[in-house]
Parts: sequence; structure tokens; C-alpha cells
Amino acid sequence: MQIYEELKARGLIAQVTDEENVRELVNNGKAVFYIGFDPTADSLHVGHFMALCLMKRLQMAGNKPIALIGGGTAYVGDPSGRTDMRSMMTAETIQHNADCFKKQMERFIDFSDGKAIMVNNADWLLKLNYVELLREVGACFSVNNMLRAECYKQRMEKGLSFLEFNYMIMQSYDFLELYKRYGCNFQFGGDDQWSNMLGGRELIRRKLDKEANAMTITLLLNSAGKKMGKTVGGAVWLDPNKTPPYDFYQYWRNVADADVLKCIRMLTFLPLEEIDKMDAWEGSQLNTAKEILAYELTKLVHGEEEANAAQAKAKSLFSAGGSDAPEAPLSPEDFKDGTVDILTMLVKSGLVGTRSDARRAVDQGGVTVDGEKITDIHTAWTAEQIGEGLLLKRGKKNFKKIVVK
Repeated sequence: MQIYEELKARGLIAQVTDEENVRELVNNGKAVFYIGFDPTADSLHVGHFMALCLMKRLQMAGNKPIALIGGGTAYVGDPSGRTDMRSMMTAETIQHNADCFKKQMERFIDFSDGKAIMVNNADWLLKLNYVELLREVGACFSVNNMLRAECYKQRMEKGLSFLEFNYMIMQSYDFLELYKRYGCNFQFGGDDQWSNMLGGRELIRRKLDKEANAMTITLLLNSAGKKMGKTVGGAVWLDPNKTPPYDFYQYWRNVADADVLKCIRMLTFLPLEEIDKMDAWEGSQLNTAKEILAYELTKLVHGEEEANAAQAKAKSLFSAGGSDAPEAPLSPEDFKDGTVDILTMLVKSGLVGTRSDARRAVDQGGVTVDGEKITDIHTAWTAEQIGEGLLLKRGKKNFKKIVVK
């Protein structure tokens, strides 16, 4: 099976322009493709994970990745998938975050000997003359069409700043520059980027080459990848200092039964023939599938040694009833009127993402503290009651030891 067919079989492609040209380029190692990463934090997270895996797969098939760091677009902020405006960042913060990204990407992408390149769109966006941009690029965009884009429609009711309104033009301009500078003929993105990517494709055709269809190809990552990132809200980081390898392992070990085989297919590098055999798995076999998923992804991000350690710790922890659970420290600020409630403890421990998730976990009877089921969302403890620590569990296999620092 060639790489394009494999991408489809793994569920990684949802929409594509010029599919025959795409197939020819990708399968013959002729794609010079980019994926953009806005450095809005000092670590990549699982929302970026699918993109990194995709870049690795395509590079292994002989294609050339361009990792585009959005040092320029980060000054504006992408409105896609957001209900409010991003916080403004300083130039120093943006550069620091970009440096952190590169170190993490090197675990996935081979940048040696020109096999891949990393570029920063600040190199061209920050040098643009505003009036020239309006004349040369702005004239190529219809405001009516832009307002029909889903990323803008979702924000119109709550307010969309003119600053963010420019994001589509800036991303489109990125593709134009990458096409001119590096022969980039390919772009990937999630479903919320579709309009922006089509804008870049159209800009190249209008400014450079009306016959550029075969060389300006846009693919759309399966929306499941973006949903996966939104589910965790950026809380599961690739930086081990933010999300320790064991916690990373546990996140994947506890995905929903309905998602585990989808994640194995999309994110691991296990052969499809092996994964296809798992399609018939059910019951306890799905727990085995989750262990495979957690181990493979932890190995990919943190290395085999850390994956082995996380797997061993998980097995030891479960067999020991949680006596070696990783600590989740509470600070004095977590206590209100001298107590901390169960919802706060669940969120602070990382066992759930939000207070709504915590409330749902309690209501469903899946939360215990030191072996006692918690049924009241208002249950609270003082620092003295927590003492040397409380063993907090969500479900049967999610453990944290609550301590006060």
C-alpha cells in the first residue's frame, strides 16, 4: 500500500483538492508540504500530535516537510475554534515558545541534510508594508466570502476584531511565500483551517500562476484530530515537565472504548494489518488495546525507556491498590474558607479537565477518596483532614494522591 492510500485507510484525510495530483505527488515523494504551528505556549500538546505524526509518515515516504512557526501570526491570533480573542504576547515570549517547539519537533521530524526545514513567518510578515499589502494581497480577497467562512461566522455574534479578521490573509500569504521561497506545493490543516488554506491556494493562482492547480494542493486533516486536541483543552502537553510521561501514558490508557482503535489507527505506526485484527476486539481486549496505544504513543513522544517505566508503574500501581499514586499538590489558593471541594480536587489533580467533567464523574458514581465513594459534589476537606495525603480515584484505574504543599 502506498502512502496516500495508507493515509486514507488510517482515517487521516477528510477532504482534498485535486486528489489525483495529490496522490501522484505524495506517492512519488514529490510533495514539499507545510503545517503551521502558532507558538502560543512553550510546549506542543496532543492537539498538535496528529500533525506531527502525519509529517513523520510523509517524510518516511520521501516527502519534504516544512514546519512553519507562526512567529508573525502569533502577534494576531487565529480566531478559529475560539469564542474570545487570544492574549497578546511579547516578541520575547513568542521566540522562546518557537525555540521550545523546535526541540520537541526534532523527536518526530529529521531536519538533517535538508530533509526538512523549519521557518518562521515573522521573517516576512513583520516586514510587510501595510499599504502595499492592501493593494497586492487585500484586493484578492472578497469580504463577503471571508464572512461566510466558518471560523468567522462562529465569532460574529460575540465580536470579531479587525486584528483577527486579517488572519486569513496572513495565512494565505504564508503559502504564497513558501511557494516562492521553497517550492512548497502542499498544505495540511484541520477542518477549521479549510477556508484559510483555500485562500492561500487562490492567492498563488492569482498572483503567480493561473495554471498552478497541480502544484498548490490543499488537504484537510480528519476533524477527529482537531476534536481530540479540543477534548483535552491543551492540558496534555508533550513537554515532560508539564505532563510527566506517566500522566501522558495514563491519558491514552484511559481513552473511551469507542475511540481506542481509532486512535491506534491514526496515531501509532503499527502495521494496518495488525490493527485490522483488533477491530473484532471487545470487552477486556479493549483494555489491552488501550495499553498498546498508551505504550506506543509514550514511546514515540518520550522514548522507549520512559514508556517502559510508565507501563511498569501503571501495572505496579494497579496491583498495589494505588499506594504509589503520583502526587497532585494543592496550594493555599485552592482552599476557599478553609476547605477544598471534590470538584476542585479532581480538576487540580488532572483526573478531569473541567469542573463540569468533575461534576459528571461524581454524579456517575465513579469517584472515591481513600476508598469511599463520593456522591455529593459539595464534599470538602480541610488541610488538616488531608494530612499526609488522600488517595483520589476516578474510575478503577485513575489515581492521584492529593497532598498540600
